[in-house]
Amino acid sequence: MQITQSNKGDILIIDDTLDNLRLLSAMLTEQGYEVRSVTNGAMALIGIKAQPPDLILLDISMPGMSGYEVCEHLKSDPQTQEIPVIFISALNEVFDKVKAFAVGGVDFITKPFQIEEVLARIEVQLKLCRLQLQLQEQNQRLQEQEAELRRSLAQERALNQRIEEMVALEERNRIARDIHDSLGHSLVALNVQMETVLTLWHSDSERAWQFLVEAKKLGSAALREVRESVSAIRSDPLQGQLLETAIANLAEEFSHLTDILPDCEIDLSQPLSNTVNHVVFRIIQEGLTNIYKYANATKVQIKIQTRNDGLLLLLQDNGQGFDSDQAVTGFGLQGMRERTAAMGGQLDIFSKPGAGCRIMAHFPREE
Repeated sequence: MQITQSNKGDILIIDDTLDNLRLLSAMLTEQGYEVRSVTNGAMALIGIKAQPPDLILLDISMPGMSGYEVCEHLKSDPQTQEIPVIFISALNEVFDKVKAFAVGGVDFITKPFQIEEVLARIEVQLKLCRLQLQLQEQNQRLQEQEAELRRSLAQERALNQRIEEMVALEERNRIARDIHDSLGHSLVALNVQMETVLTLWHSDSERAWQFLVEAKKLGSAALREVRESVSAIRSDPLQGQLLETAIANLAEEFSHLTDILPDCEIDLSQPLSNTVNHVVFRIIQEGLTNIYKYANATKVQIKIQTRNDGLLLLLQDNGQGFDSDQAVTGFGLQGMRERTAAMGGQLDIFSKPGAGCRIMAHFPREE
């Protein structure tokens, strides 16, 4: 059913009494309706098929095919079943209201007609039809929007998966560089120590023994770095843990190595994606490793907080520090910056000799 803007609606009157047809037609035309009329049910069904009206006024008592039968035909056809039917009945007729509604009628009017009543009942049904059409259109739009949202979510999941893969690949490349640099240096130093041991073994065994002990320390340190690198290269560094739990475990491991338990303040009131979780974990892991190796600190603080504009990460110590005004690429700091930048964030390093180090990273809010 489609009600045009040029008229109030298209109404079909089905009545075998010509006086009723003329009266109703004149009344409705004067009110701005498009009106058609037929005198029997069979002709009405043909006309309705060809041009469905917005509403039907249907006389109950007609020769050949009654109004009940016409209505049953209309409601059995998907093309016409939504057209509202208002039954017409004479005041003195035996009118089965229950049957009228059972076969699909929506209302009824009685003869003699009261103009105001007829117009009011017609307008109510047309308004209901308009509202129903609007509801159907809104439902259709909602279904289309839902489908578009599902497509967008699928694309976003695919993009996030791709980002995670790229971050993991970059992480492996960075670890490979770290292994080459740090482990390479350790092995060179170990080789020098062992060559010195061989040189001094027969002439000065005591000094040779000292170099051998130092070589053992270098070997143990190299082995630990290899184990750390193997652990770091895992595809899921959290190993299924919550970020808070994983950081607490890092702090506990750091405490065993240094007798310093970091002060952890973690407030994750908003969920983070796996990618951001991994990056945050890696930054803290790398930062604690640097503090252990180089800082000679006695206090360490870890703070993570989700805010309206995103996530704030703070890692600081009171160690010996370094000059952060100079280009800083060592100690894994460049890798921290690269990881943060890959997430659209920013990482800043503040340090001075003798004044400790503060690392601050901000990640924008994920939509």
